[in-house]
Order: sequence, then C-alpha cells, then structure tokens
Amino acid sequence: MEVEIGRGKTARRAYGFDDVAIVPSRRTRDPRDVDITWEFSHRGKTFTFPLPVLASAMDGVVDPAFAVTMGKLGGLAVLNLEGIQTRYADPAPHLDAIASFSKDEATPRMQEIYAAEDVKPELITARLKAIKDGGVLAAASLTPQNVERYIDAAMAGGLDILVIQGTVVSAEHVSTYDKPLDLNAFIRDLDIPVIVGGCCSYQGALHLMRTGAVGVLVGVGPGHACTSRRVLGIGVPQCTAVADAAAARMRHLDETGTYCHVIADGGMRTGGDLAKAIAVGADSVMIGSPLASASEAPGRGFHWGMATFHPDLPRGARVQAGIKGTLEEILVGPAHENDGTLNLCGGLRTSMATCGYENLKTFQKAEVMVAPSLQTEGKILQQSQGVGMGR
Repeated sequence: MEVEIGRGKTARRAYGFDDVAIVPSRRTRDPRDVDITWEFSHRGKTFTFPLPVLASAMDGVVDPAFAVTMGKLGGLAVLNLEGIQTRYADPAPHLDAIASFSKDEATPRMQEIYAAEDVKPELITARLKAIKDGGVLAAASLTPQNVERYIDAAMAGGLDILVIQGTVVSAEHVSTYDKPLDLNAFIRDLDIPVIVGGCCSYQGALHLMRTGAVGVLVGVGPGHACTSRRVLGIGVPQCTAVADAAAARMRHLDETGTYCHVIADGGMRTGGDLAKAIAVGADSVMIGSPLASASEAPGRGFHWGMATFHPDLPRGARVQAGIKGTLEEILVGPAHENDGTLNLCGGLRTSMATCGYENLKTFQKAEVMVAPSLQTEGKILQQSQGVGMGR
C-alpha cells in the first residue's frame, strides 16, 4: 500500500513488531509437542540448533566463554573478530573502563580504546580455538572490507560458520578507489557456510541469496544500540523487512532449488517479538540487547554496536541493559518477571502452541494482522474514557 508523501513522491507503508499481532488458529497444541529447532545444510553437512537464536556479534554480548555457554544451551553465538577480543590479549580492563564511562564521554573514549590497538591475527586464532575447546561450534563475524585479510587466521582457529556483516552489505559494491570483495567468488571458494547481512529490502535480500550464502541477516538499524537510522536516515521497520526478504527467499528457491534462510537481526526485546519475527517469515533470529542482560555477557550490563567506535562516523551508542538473569534464564527460563524479557524461547514455544503450530516452518504461515501499538491503544483507551478531552 502506497501513500503520497508529496506530489513528486510516494512511499510504501511499513510495519514494525509493535504494529503487528499474531492471530490464533482453530486449534491449540501442547507446548511440549512444539519443535523450535532451526537447522540448515551446507555441502552435505547439517547444522542443527535446538534454539533458533543467534547472539549478535557485539563486544558487550559475546566473548569465548559466552559463546560456549550459549552453544551448550542450543543456540549460536557470533564473535566479533574485529573488536576488543582480538585487539587486546586481556580485554577485561578495557571492558571495565567502557562500563565506567559517563554517557557523554562513552563514544569518544571508546574510539580511543579501539584505535589504540589493531586487530591481531594470532588473537583471532586463539579466541576461536577457545570456543572450539569448549565443545561447541565456532561462529564469527568479519566486515566485507576485512574478511579476506583475516579469514586465514579464523580458519586456523577452527571457524565453523562465517558471518560477513556490516550496516548494509550488498552483492554489488562499487568503488573507484579499492577493489571490492567479490562475494560470489569468495563464498563459492570457502568450505564453510556463510551468512551475510544486513539488508532490509526484497532486492537486497535476493541479491545476497544469489551469492550462495546459507542465510541473510535482515535488519538495518532496528537494534537498541544502533543509531544508523538516525545518523544515515536508512532502514525499514522489521516486520516489513523480514516479510520482503521471505518473498525473496521463495523467488530464490523457485530459481535455484536452494533454500536460503532469513534471519531477523535486531529490534526484538521479548518472546513475543521473536514469535512475530518467525510468523512474518524469519527462520531464526539474531538478538543482542536481551542477551547483554545476561550475567555471563562480557559488557558488565552494557552493550554497543559494531559501528559505535567508528573513528569518523560512529553509528551506535553504549546502552545500559542491566543484569536481568543468567543466559539460561533469558533464553529458556525459568522466568521470574512477566514482561517477556526472560525465557524468550519459552515465549516463542508457547505462542506457537497457542496458535496450534508444531514447528517453525508451519508457524511462518500464521495469520497476522496490523494492530495498533500498545502506545496507540493506550491513547484510544484514554479517549474512550474521556481522559484529556475536557470531559
């Protein structure tokens, strides 16, 4: 549906998680019969995850110990290979410092910390070996401009899954200054599966799928710690972005016979948000802010995006998430609060059961409707009761 911005410009309506509600079907199901397993295959090998959740490659969220804990719980944590873990042999004092900064000084002081040391290939190898030694899969993130530079060190550490990630990643980057990364050739020649992102449009997702990636990250600036939408003015509300990417997935499947997974990346805070992401077409989700609240997270209750410390144009903020519980409590419970921020996967499972769906693929077919956000509902209720209307 298009609306007229002015005589020379029209725009589509788009919807975020607060604008959409899932409609129950004619049956319900026992939550114990609901399967939330996420899996994908690559060159004959199947990767299976009991929880359809990836931890975002944020320095305040994932370190090797966190990755091991999350892997044993059934999810997948992605380590940032260009962050503080690979710049300092002992990152603890610097993480302590970042947590101590005032709000006003956080960004410039973080820029100083990240600029003081370069990424060290030997630390990339060591951090990934530490994850592998913990008995779980090692997943890590590199930016398109640095992936060729550091991939050998990552492979030496036993990397299992590579995430090529940036604010916006395209399959066709044009530059008159540098030789751009050939995503198609790079992914084709790599022996391990690759996930790429972010994107937020049908065409963007489709072109990334055609590179041979097993999954695409969908989301540009929806997260709490990202300011890309404010700094750059780009982004699409997540429900619309995911639904568009899901449509691209079906076209890609028709063209190639290959199923490329859609991973909703960012903007989710509760189990209900996870459920909505799946219902509008995602195969799994990547979250950062909710997991930064785990006692095992390295950020001391804070988190920040990959571009927060950019030397010229930072596009993120250090956000205080606080400590809500253990990683296990946040992912699978038990919950001791009723706001949906604990037992996220229990919320997803119960939502699926309440609507009668047995697995993630069938839940993607759930009926959804556009509904007023909670804020809008509150205003409507006040008006219906005559509050603030001079009555």
